[in-house]
Amino acid sequence: MKYLRLLLLPFSLLYGCITGVRNVFYNTGIFKSHSFTVPVIAVGNLSTGGTGKTPQTEYLIRLLSQQYNVAVLSRGYGRKTKGYILADDTATAQTIGDEPYQFFSKFKNIRVAVDANRVEGINNLLGLEPKPDVILLDDAYQHRKVKAGFYVLLTAYSDIYADDFILPAGNLRESRAGAKRAGVIVVTKCPPLLPEAEQQRIIKKLKPSAGQQVLFTSIAYDDSVYSDAGILAVAEIKNTPKILVAGIAKPQPFYAHLQTGGDNIRTYPDHHDFTDAEINELKQLSEIKPIVTTEKDYVRLKGKLPADRLYYLPIKSRFLDNGSNVFNQTILHYVEQSTGNR
Repeated sequence: MKYLRLLLLPFSLLYGCITGVRNVFYNTGIFKSHSFTVPVIAVGNLSTGGTGKTPQTEYLIRLLSQQYNVAVLSRGYGRKTKGYILADDTATAQTIGDEPYQFFSKFKNIRVAVDANRVEGINNLLGLEPKPDVILLDDAYQHRKVKAGFYVLLTAYSDIYADDFILPAGNLRESRAGAKRAGVIVVTKCPPLLPEAEQQRIIKKLKPSAGQQVLFTSIAYDDSVYSDAGILAVAEIKNTPKILVAGIAKPQPFYAHLQTGGDNIRTYPDHHDFTDAEINELKQLSEIKPIVTTEKDYVRLKGKLPADRLYYLPIKSRFLDNGSNVFNQTILHYVEQSTGNR
């Protein structure tokens, strides 16, 4: 792997130059960025995936929807449709994408829309009545056509961007300098008890700019798995021979949390569109053992497998130490004080 990266470094330098010039053009106004009259918060990363954007976006939804009319706008990766779509009762994972459909299914007090053109998507949302008080952009850190008022940058504890390379030698979509746009940097998927000395070591490596907060989160697994037919305690399902199914970027923690002897594992690519043959195979397997999957995979498999044989394990993003207070106050202050993105 080390030698392969060395071979790919010239291509990474070229890719880095292209993305670097693009960012300079946006920073200097040669390329136009659009601002809006409502607070816009963008959640994203510098790398290609697996940093926990979905649970972090859900955290923001829970925080803000208590007092604001919240809308979430996503590209809708993997959907079978095009253009702007506002989720309604006819929405599916195929029409709006798995992550937006997950948001729509879980949070009935918000609006969820998809549009690859984020500028048009925001304008369409602002035409609704009542108009959203705040708009969350899911996976939009590199979408420079929109000038968000606040950026939340995520980086995984096991693969922080300071140790990575630009594509294709590494996994970065742009150079580490892009981190300067963030108001908050969140190191995700940390051990629940991360020593203060280790946190400081990571902060030193990330080299945050003046005023940038660096916070740490871990994944909090639910105590139960859920299906349309019922609920089982995780302690019970752990001791049950089962099929673990995951089509996410980095499924190893999910497996490690649930796997015991006698389990079978089926791993698919991120945002995987299950074929008829794969569905039939899973149906046959479910006759012998129940299937437990991730929440994102569940919205794609729901209705295709027997309801009483398909379960999902919810997760949440949990801040370490006093991080939740710092994050909450920072976000709420931005939304309260913002009359636009300047």
